[in-house]
Amino acid sequence: MQPLNTRPKAVKADPSPSRWSWRMQRLMLTPLFRLGLRVVLPFAVTFGVGVAYFSNPERQAMITDTIAGMKASVQERPEFMVNLMAIDGVGSELSEDIRVNLPINFPVSSFDLDLEEMRKTVMALSHVAEASLRIKPGGVLQVDVTPRVPVAVWRSHTSLSLLDIDGAHVRHISFRSDRSELPLIAGEGANEHVAEAMELIQTAKPLGKRLRGVVRMGSRRWDIVLDRDQRILLPTTGAVAALEHVIALEGAQDVLTRDVASVDMRLSGRPTIKMNNDATQEMWRIRQLSESGQ
Repeated sequence: MQPLNTRPKAVKADPSPSRWSWRMQRLMLTPLFRLGLRVVLPFAVTFGVGVAYFSNPERQAMITDTIAGMKASVQERPEFMVNLMAIDGVGSELSEDIRVNLPINFPVSSFDLDLEEMRKTVMALSHVAEASLRIKPGGVLQVDVTPRVPVAVWRSHTSLSLLDIDGAHVRHISFRSDRSELPLIAGEGANEHVAEAMELIQTAKPLGKRLRGVVRMGSRRWDIVLDRDQRILLPTTGAVAALEHVIALEGAQDVLTRDVASVDMRLSGRPTIKMNNDATQEMWRIRQLSESGQ
């Protein structure tokens, strides 16, 4: 028997954690788990709530209308509105063509104007060489245009056209007299060699008003056409030099003032002069008289 005053010994608690507690502590020490707990989980919860909220069509429409209203309230402020168009550098006819091709209902927000696309539209006009568009303070759409300058009238098989120095089409005309101050070029492919034709016309200035125009022959060379149905046939290469030679002959011997039908310079080493029919017949008559007199 134990003594009555004997107390049972107390059992000491185990200070070590339980197995699940130990595993949880180890898991909390894992960087990836802590990242998921601090970032991924809140994001997933927030994303899920957001998807559930915005999946409602009525809420979607309300948000869309709100954003559109905020956007319109900014874009339609007076300082962003364009009220008129100013076109500089061209005449009234081309200005009207530009306005027709840029149909804008003023006032309009500057945010609704695609200036680059509008510039391409203006550049597509045949008689525009260069164009730039900008919005000036005060709500003015400024259009600066450099028009094509016609330098010659081209007579094709079907029509009369004005061409600039690059051969670009400016516009059609009905009659040669509409632009009689411009030189005339003709022939297939002449529009592709306007600069060369203008150089020949400049060289032929000493011929004065006798010059009628230049004709592209066989898409490879030029003929100078004068009054009295005279022609100067130029070679494929060295046309300017050949024409200068003919003009020098005219100055020294009055070749073109005689009964000459053409001066053929296609063979640079052997220029050929062709007389007209009356002169040829007269020459044969004189020759026959000379032979009969012998």
